[in-house]
Amino acid sequence: MSIKDRRARHKQLLRQEILDAARDILVKDGYEHLSMRRVADKIEYSPTAIYLHFKDKHALVLSLCEETFSRLVRELESAEKELKDPLTRLKKGLRRYVDFGLKHPQHYLATFVVPHGGDNLETSARYSDPETMGMRALGTLRAAVDACVREEKLRRLDVETATRAMWSAVHGVTSLMIVFPHFPWGDRDRVIDLLIEGVVDGLRQKR
Repeated sequence: MSIKDRRARHKQLLRQEILDAARDILVKDGYEHLSMRRVADKIEYSPTAIYLHFKDKHALVLSLCEETFSRLVRELESAEKELKDPLTRLKKGLRRYVDFGLKHPQHYLATFVVPHGGDNLETSARYSDPETMGMRALGTLRAAVDACVREEKLRRLDVETATRAMWSAVHGVTSLMIVFPHFPWGDRDRVIDLLIEGVVDGLRQKR
């Protein structure tokens, strides 16, 4: 292995070490307690070393959430292969989205709920980039909605609008259950399922 290769490998290993440390702090202590200095202290490097890989906390969190949400994308894309009926695939995909958010609450909050500050235009551009895992997940949902419309499982409607309306609904219940875990939800699974049934079935073809 050449010196150049060893340096590149060391750089990649350090970057992953930074992400692992940040993930641990994020999960245990939450977004507000995550800082570049805490990450540096945890891996016993100077803060300068962290800034060589990530320009600020916002960039670090985005990279961390991208890494985590890639798992959600894999789950949603696997549903496309497992489930042939588009209506079933749509409902299962929405449910998997909620389950994923509840399983990774701090990552979800950091990605979709907690204000990051900084340049709003830059942040909006980052979230709307089709190559991000969040947009890929949304694209998978859009494909399921489109398939339902084409196969007349849902009535004719604007697919883009319907996709965003469905995402807004599942995002809402996911966020509420994370932020208010001790609210008397009753049967949480039933609440989630009823929401998804109502959102999807409300757009079905009238017989």
